Amino acid sequence: MRAHLTSAAYGVVDYAAYPIGMLLVSPIVLHHIGIAEYGIWAVATAVVSTGGIIASGFGDANIQHVARLRSSGDTSALQHAIRCIVGINLTLGMVLALVGWLLSPEASRHIVSSNAIQQQNCLVSLRIASVLILVRALESVCISTQRAFERYGAAARISVGVRLLTLALAGLLAYTGRGTASIMEVTAALFVLGTAAQFYRLHQFLGDVSFLPAFHGAAAKALLGFGVFSWMQAVAGVVFGQIDRLLMGVSLGAVAVASYALCTQLSQPIFGLTASALHFVFPYLSGRVNTISSFDLKRAIALAFAANLLIVSAGVVLLLLFGDRILRAWAGEAIARQAAPIFSLVVIGSALLGLSVTGTYVMLALGRVRTVTWFSVAGGTAMLAMMWWLLPVGGMRGLAIARLCYGSFSLLLYLPLARSLMTDGRSTTPASIAIQEFEEASEV
Repeated sequence: MRAHLTSAAYGVVDYAAYPIGMLLVSPIVLHHIGIAEYGIWAVATAVVSTGGIIASGFGDANIQHVARLRSSGDTSALQHAIRCIVGINLTLGMVLALVGWLLSPEASRHIVSSNAIQQQNCLVSLRIASVLILVRALESVCISTQRAFERYGAAARISVGVRLLTLALAGLLAYTGRGTASIMEVTAALFVLGTAAQFYRLHQFLGDVSFLPAFHGAAAKALLGFGVFSWMQAVAGVVFGQIDRLLMGVSLGAVAVASYALCTQLSQPIFGLTASALHFVFPYLSGRVNTISSFDLKRAIALAFAANLLIVSAGVVLLLLFGDRILRAWAGEAIARQAAPIFSLVVIGSALLGLSVTGTYVMLALGRVRTVTWFSVAGGTAMLAMMWWLLPVGGMRGLAIARLCYGSFSLLLYLPLARSLMTDGRSTTPASIAIQEFEEASEV
């Protein structure tokens, strides 16, 4: 029980620390470096975040594969897997970093077209951001490997510490009159040190294990077979998560985007916190799914879904009760009034997506990554079609309805999960000690 609660807590802190820090630091940076420089910083951090997500899209494959090897005790295969994921992430990170580096001059000319000094600062910031994509890809090796061993604390402490320190120094540098380029240089230095610390802690835990990249046949086949689809999910998540604001900006203008974006930002934690809190379910079941009985697996899934439902329900109740007040305090009366007609729809859409978390993690643990990917892509494609149809006639409400349908579509994942569980032919032998601990957690 205690171990599961600790993993959940670290998952929540790892998810929430940086957005909360940004909320506190952003006004300081904006006030002291101005709107233009702040915009450059926002774009650079978005490049790091988006590129890092895509470059580390094989992380779930690493978690699933390493968790199963851990339970089998095959240390040689485990080392091959770790060296292989280093090679995959290094390759992806280098490709994306090179693309970002080459596109930076053209991007900086579009972002800052009139001021030569700011354009140079933008170029430097974007090229630093491009390099940080590679750093984030390598950091992901350590984080996903430790999560495969259900060790969330060690990686989260370093990750959260580095990110909060970068924000604190960003505020300090802005306060002393330094620009975005200086902020990004300090950020790069801290990210490199943080990644080195992650590898050091992983080396302490695993012992004499090499981290040199190598593509071992069996390990590469296992990681690529799963990872290609988890990578597609990561790319789809980036695209489907941003496309609604892009369509609205083109069609309805900046003010509409602001009110809609604030609604989505306020409701996003319903899904994000749920996914972070329950992430331990994925490596937990991945390492035990072949050693426990069908009955015990179903009970574990039921417990996870009960926790899933509780977290989502609490988030929905809090936002429906206090969301309007938060919007008014956060953005002002005008934007809150414009957002009011769609706020409850956006909240419910995020809640429906949040309820799919257990199904997603269980399907990934069972190795059904293709099913998860196709459901994600199909749901996102259906959402885009509905947005294209509803935006001209419904405006913001049309987009909110389309996202509501996307959340509903995500719940269909439970149909193949239920079928998979009903056709599970494993015997009902006594559960392992680990699954007994999971069950005992529900009785406390």
